[in-house]
Amino acid sequence: MAEPLWTLGEIVNATGGKCRGAGANPIAGFSIDSRSLEPGEGFIAIRGPNRDGHGYVAFAVEAGAGCAVVDGTFPPGDEERLVRVADTFAALNDLGRASRVRMERAVVIGITGSVGKTGTKEALRVALAPSGSVHASSKSYNNHWGVPLTLANTPKSVKFGVFEIGMNHAGEIDLLTRLVRPHIAIITTVEPVHLGYFESVEAIADAKAEIFNGLEPGGTAIINRDSPFFDRLEAQARDHGSKVVGFGEAEGADARLLTAELTPDGSKVKADILGEIVEYRFGAPGRHLVQNSLAVLAAAELAGADLRLAAKALGSLHAQAGRGERLVIEGSDGQIALVDESYNANPASMRASLATLGLTPRSAYKRRVAVLGDMLELGSEGPVLHRELVEAVDAAGVDVVFACGELMGSLYKALPTSRQGAYAKTAEALEPRLIEAVGPGDVIMVKGSLGSRMAPLVEALKRRFEAETMSA
Repeated sequence: MAEPLWTLGEIVNATGGKCRGAGANPIAGFSIDSRSLEPGEGFIAIRGPNRDGHGYVAFAVEAGAGCAVVDGTFPPGDEERLVRVADTFAALNDLGRASRVRMERAVVIGITGSVGKTGTKEALRVALAPSGSVHASSKSYNNHWGVPLTLANTPKSVKFGVFEIGMNHAGEIDLLTRLVRPHIAIITTVEPVHLGYFESVEAIADAKAEIFNGLEPGGTAIINRDSPFFDRLEAQARDHGSKVVGFGEAEGADARLLTAELTPDGSKVKADILGEIVEYRFGAPGRHLVQNSLAVLAAAELAGADLRLAAKALGSLHAQAGRGERLVIEGSDGQIALVDESYNANPASMRASLATLGLTPRSAYKRRVAVLGDMLELGSEGPVLHRELVEAVDAAGVDVVFACGELMGSLYKALPTSRQGAYAKTAEALEPRLIEAVGPGDVIMVKGSLGSRMAPLVEALKRRFEAETMSA
């Protein structure tokens, strides 16, 4: 029988809580969402800005929770399973901190950056797996709840721990990196993301550099050598006594891209990784992903993994739903391709997605269609940053653009009429016009910030095309 992730007694000790049933009772892990809780897991009742987890304790217990971590004021109940603490959010952090202490044999890798955190995390999960057990969250758990939760769910005996660390404001990464205490810290890139909360892109770079505050002594910072902020980030890493590895296409990069053959289905790559030449296939499309794969392989080598096996494993990667997943539907009158980039958007990721759309060969599809929603949290620069996407649309050879949102209206108005498909203030209002206008022979890329609600457009397109296929 596998060793339990936690015992009830260990949870009480880690949180300083009280429980009548504290002992060797096994707890399989933790959840802060009663809807996704698995039987045997502990439920932590977090008080959030929109809802209080204490209102869902009964549902968690009914779903088979091994215990519930609650505030001391919670009404009396099954005291054999209730762990009472002073503050449940503090308890979550205590559990993450205790888990990190018992991971002393693991190599821990932290990832931040304006773009590419989740993709890099997933690539590291795949690349490290041939060399030992890997723990990384299955979701984009990179905030003040997600990071300690991912830590708390890490097995004691894991060989590699991979943690994504995000932020919207200065100071947030500092707190999280001190919990994670990585041996290796990756900054994928610095871009004008969340610019509404910062005075400048330089300030964003400084906020990303907070990840170095938690680096273990003798740790290594892996930084994008092609970024205009490389020197700034390198100086801050060295101020913390960290070694620095640069990745990219620049001549001085330690993990350097030599050649890349890009296709809509992936890329064939040749690179120099810390002095060793490796050739590999990256299974998801996009030059930006190729760039980040250099950081992945550098981290794998530094972590003691087998570099050749790590490179080979990257061929099995594929884009995820909302992050570039490609669905090809065979219709009676020809193929339709749908590229789902609906999870999020910022100027850098929007350009990367448009460039990837531009890789689609004309022999396969007659039209390249971009369906674009607002990029949010850009502050006063928002309209300009949207309008400047005209160059990326042109470079990708996009035939027609459908747009929604006040900000994306700036781009739509800047396009020639020949490329204007339709515009609406909301994704919901755009849906009927989009559905009517696209069809066989189109490759359709849908992208926007999460708050732009582009995912329902993806589902509407799927329903239409799949219904046509069934009736054909």
